[in-house]
Amino acid sequence: MIEFINVDKEYENGFKALKNVNLTIEDGEFVAIIGGSGAGKSTLIRTINKMHDITSGKLTVNGKDVSSLKGQELRDFRRDIGMVFQGFNLVERTTVQKNVLSAFIPELSGFKKVFGLYSDDMKKKALEALDSVDILDKAYQRTDALSGGQKQRVALARTIVQKPTIILADEPIASLDPVTSRQVMNYFTNLNQKYNITILINIHDVDMALKYATRVLGVRKGEIVFSGHPSEVNDEVITNIYGQDPKSIVVE
Repeated sequence: MIEFINVDKEYENGFKALKNVNLTIEDGEFVAIIGGSGAGKSTLIRTINKMHDITSGKLTVNGKDVSSLKGQELRDFRRDIGMVFQGFNLVERTTVQKNVLSAFIPELSGFKKVFGLYSDDMKKKALEALDSVDILDKAYQRTDALSGGQKQRVALARTIVQKPTIILADEPIASLDPVTSRQVMNYFTNLNQKYNITILINIHDVDMALKYATRVLGVRKGEIVFSGHPSEVNDEVITNIYGQDPKSIVVE
């Protein structure tokens, strides 16, 4: 379970990205976070794995006070939380399999870490993760030869191999075409349903959010202004979240 209690986040320049956020995410939920540019969506999910520190309030994940975590304890905590980015965050000049294997680097020690010496079991798990997102046939190809959708599936495989209980995704389909976007969202759905992984996706496409999520959060100016089932989202709700008529919203 993820719990925000009166959480604020203020950056050094004085910008308040989160304001008195009170929110509970239950295990196994598929949550889509929607809102305008600069609303605080990315900040919200990046506080969960402590990529961003909160300024005040309390944030707990599976009973752990995130603000108190540091050093090895923080690294161990992050192993349980997968992160998927819009820009994929892959090493383009190496193979697909090696990108997935990079998830095991924290488990290596000494010269094995320096030279990237992975066990046969790790290699097997990497291939199984690639197979789970239907890209096993690209395992030994260079990553820079892949399409954007294929790269995002590799990023997902790298996350899967960690066996996380939570996956955070920051605009994972923003740079993809509609067909590929649906394919990637289907993989998220499969992970959520098959493994009961809690998924939080910061997403710009409202229609995609309503189609795939089991719960929608609306963020505006750092505040949670809506939390509910996709069926509850109507024109009035969208107007409140974005501050404009739904018909005037342009999805980029």
